[in-house]
Amino acid sequence: MRANAIDRRLAPALAAAALLLLPTTGTAQQPPAPEQAPYARALAAGYKAAFLCSGLFVAGRTQAQVEAEELVGIYPELEPVIPALAAKVDSAAKTVSVAFDDALPPRIAVWRPLLGCATLPIGADAATGRKVPRLTTLGGGPQDNRPWPMGDMGAGAPAHGDEAALDKAVAAAFDRQSYGADTDTTAVIVLQDGRIVAEQYRDGFGKNIAQRTWSVGKSLAGTLIGRAAQDGLIDPATPAPVPEWQAPGDPRAAITTDMLLRMASGLHSDSAGNRTDALYFGGTTVTEQAPGWPLEAAPMQRFRYANNDILLAIRGLRARLGDARMLSYPYTLFQRLGMTRTVAETDWQGNFILSSQVWTTARDLARFGLLYAQDGMWQGERLLPEGWAAYVRKPAGPQPAEGPGYGATFWLFGEAQGLPAGSYAAQGNRGQYVMIVPDRNIVVVRLGLDSTRARFAIDRFTAAILATLQAPGAGE
Repeated sequence: MRANAIDRRLAPALAAAALLLLPTTGTAQQPPAPEQAPYARALAAGYKAAFLCSGLFVAGRTQAQVEAEELVGIYPELEPVIPALAAKVDSAAKTVSVAFDDALPPRIAVWRPLLGCATLPIGADAATGRKVPRLTTLGGGPQDNRPWPMGDMGAGAPAHGDEAALDKAVAAAFDRQSYGADTDTTAVIVLQDGRIVAEQYRDGFGKNIAQRTWSVGKSLAGTLIGRAAQDGLIDPATPAPVPEWQAPGDPRAAITTDMLLRMASGLHSDSAGNRTDALYFGGTTVTEQAPGWPLEAAPMQRFRYANNDILLAIRGLRARLGDARMLSYPYTLFQRLGMTRTVAETDWQGNFILSSQVWTTARDLARFGLLYAQDGMWQGERLLPEGWAAYVRKPAGPQPAEGPGYGATFWLFGEAQGLPAGSYAAQGNRGQYVMIVPDRNIVVVRLGLDSTRARFAIDRFTAAILATLQAPGAGE
C-alpha cells in the first residue's frame, strides 16, 4: 500500500496496547488500560497469526525467519505488541493461534490449498476454521521443467548491453543504501525481450519463495477485471455490480468499475491510504465493511488512494460470477500464465482480499509484467482485451497531488521520474515493485522487506538498469 497513515480511530487504542508491554522502572505504575486496548491487542494477534500462517504454509519459511524478518519494521503501533503474544503452530491442521486475551479464544489463521490463509473473526474458535470456503485443486502444481515462461527451462538469456554494469546495478539494490537508506531488498529480476537477463536474491530467499504482494495485489485485481472483460463477464465502463448498492435511490449505484480501479469513486474512507486493518488482521469481511462507506465527493472528481475501491471492484466481480466460480477464477488466469506459486487469499467468508493479500514469487511477478509487456497476449492467445495495457496506464480522471500519476491500478512514470514516457508500475508496501517499460521491452521486479520508515527508489533503480541495457535498434 502506498500510504502508511495510521487509522486515526485505532491509533489511541493501539498506542495504549503498546504501553502495556513496556517495562516499568522503580515503583512507577502503568496507566490503566482503556476499553479499546483488547481490540488493539486482537489486531496485533491477528497480524501475527496471518503472517506466520502464510509465511509457514504458503512461502515455506520457518517460524524464526518470519518472526525475525516479517514481523519487524511494520506499523509502529503494532510492532512493540507482537513479540509478547505467544503463537501456537499446528503443522498437521495448518493453523496458527495467537493468544491475546484471557476471556476470548486466540486469534486463528487457517491455511487451505490454493487459497492460502484466512484469518478468523475475533472471538471465533477452531470450529469456525473448518467452515471457511475451500477450493479443490485445479490441475497440477508447478511444472518447472516446461519452457519459459510457463516453466523455468530456458528462462535466462545474455543481456543486450553491458552485463558487468547490469550486475553491478542489481547488486547495489541489496546494499541497503544506494536506492534508499535502510531498504531491504530480497529479490530482483530484470527481463529484456521476455527473458531473464539478471536475477539475484538475498540470503533466505530464492526463486520459489513467495512474499506478500501488499498493494501489487491491486494491479493483479485490475488484471483480473481485464480478464473478465475479455471473457465478456464485466464492462468496467458500466456501474459496478455491487449488490449492497442496488437499493432504489442509492447514489453509489452509479459508481463504475473503472472509477473504482482509478481510485476516483468519491467514497469516504476512515484514513488517508485507507489501511483497512479490520479486514486485513481483524477478521472482518469485505462484504461486512467495504460496501458501507458513503459518498463524500462526486465520482471522478477526486483522487483518494483506497483499499476499499479495489475490494469493491472485486466484490462486484464476485456478484457477477457467483461464489463458486469466483473462488477458482483468479487461478484460471494464474495457471494460464504459469504463475503456479501465486496464492490469492480470502477472508473467512470467501471474499478475495485482492487489495493486498496475495503471496507470490519474483518469477511469477516477472511473468505478470511480461503479460503487460506483450500487450495482454500470451503464447499466441489474447488474455486481456486489446488495448488493456494502454488503458491501465492512461491517466484518466483526477490524479495524485504529487509524485507519479495513476492509471487503473498502476502507477504512472515517465520523464519527470527520469524514465521513458509510458513507463508504469505495480507497487506495494514494504517495497514491492513490478516496473514495465514498454518502449524498451523491459520489466524490472524488485521485492523487499523495507520498514515503514524506508522507501526504495524504484525510479532511480530502473533508470540505472536501463542505462546498462542496449535500446532496441541501437548498434544496428
